[in-house]
Amino acid sequence: MSIPRSAFFISDHTGLTAETMGHSLLSQFDGLELQRVTLPYIDSAEKARAAVAQINATASESGQMPLVFSTLTPPELRSILAACNGLFLDLFDRFIAPLESELGMTSSHAIGRSHAAGASYTARMDAVSYALDHDDGGITRDLQRAEIVLVGVSRCGKTPTSLYLALQFGIYAANYPLVEEDFAAQDLPAALKPLQGKLYGLTIAPERLHKIRDERAPGSRYAALENCRREVAQAQHMMQQFGIPALDVTSMSVEEIATTVVHQTGLRR
Repeated sequence: MSIPRSAFFISDHTGLTAETMGHSLLSQFDGLELQRVTLPYIDSAEKARAAVAQINATASESGQMPLVFSTLTPPELRSILAACNGLFLDLFDRFIAPLESELGMTSSHAIGRSHAAGASYTARMDAVSYALDHDDGGITRDLQRAEIVLVGVSRCGKTPTSLYLALQFGIYAANYPLVEEDFAAQDLPAALKPLQGKLYGLTIAPERLHKIRDERAPGSRYAALENCRREVAQAQHMMQQFGIPALDVTSMSVEEIATTVVHQTGLRR
């Protein structure tokens, strides 16, 4: 049995940037087995040396060089990490140096700049609160504030997409389920009628929906394949009937769904 390669994501802050960039690069290698380790808040020489010791121990145990993705900012910490027994990929250095040269400026090398709180952060947190309040049709008041309202059958990905749109892009997103009563009436829910220009549908293959629902409610009518087929067909018919643009999310990640929605609707991030 092959031993998975170890991938370390090292940061002097949350580690989100190192994870995002590292995962994006590693996704290009099909079939690669990885043991992923994130080490955030490596903001002192002592912590940096401890990280190096952990990386070196992993290299010794596995007999393979770990992959080390770093977004450390202070040069002294980067120098410590660079001496580890791994493939050290300094993600900031690859881009900061050329930018300094082109701009004729020296970067601040300040920790945590990419995640600093400010107007953008506050706006995103407000959007997240809105998405949580207007999840699954729970609250219909103030629905007109939504920049987009995702509609579709239960468990097709509306909630995580709404939250991602809010957290990543600061978009006020609500979501509303299409249910049996709507299909029987062959009409949109009353709360959605004034918002038709903001509606965006998510649809999914019945087989995938069945698998998702069966994990939540195994053996139930709700999760039955025939019921999933019927609901998906009726939801698609309703979207076509009312001219609601729709996206098949069967094989898409939440990140891909949200980015596609933003691209296709022209919403401002």
